[in-house]
Amino acid sequence: MQFPMSEEEKIEIKKLLGEAKTIAVVGLSPDEDRDSNRVAKYLIAVGYDVIPVYPKEETILGQKVYRSLAEIERAVDVVNIFRKADALAAVADEAIKINPKLVWAQIGCYDDDAEAKVREAGIAVVSHRCLMVEHRKIFGI
Repeated sequence: MQFPMSEEEKIEIKKLLGEAKTIAVVGLSPDEDRDSNRVAKYLIAVGYDVIPVYPKEETILGQKVYRSLAEIERAVDVVNIFRKADALAAVADEAIKINPKLVWAQIGCYDDDAEAKVREAGIAVVSHRCLMVEHRKIFGI
């Protein structure tokens, strides 16, 4: 179940996404029929530098693939997660170590304890929502 975003949350997310340049997509599938691939293509189309994090493949969408967030050698503004909810705790721990401004868990991916841990680290969290859908709403695209 999704809860409505408050106006304050919408303002904060708009600011964070507006300032973001680099988005690591954890679970970015090379399969064009997968939601992760469609969302990543959208993010690239609207100007973000997308970094695929996936256990196989060398490139996805023309970008070098990393096996984990820890392998990424540059700053990441947003971590977008396309994994099952039971993987969120481990991804949250990785995300905290690279200190993005926002961790975004896609629809179906939420874990209250993992989210609390990320927030305690001073990182904003959105869960159980589609980044592409919310980006379109917020920015009127």
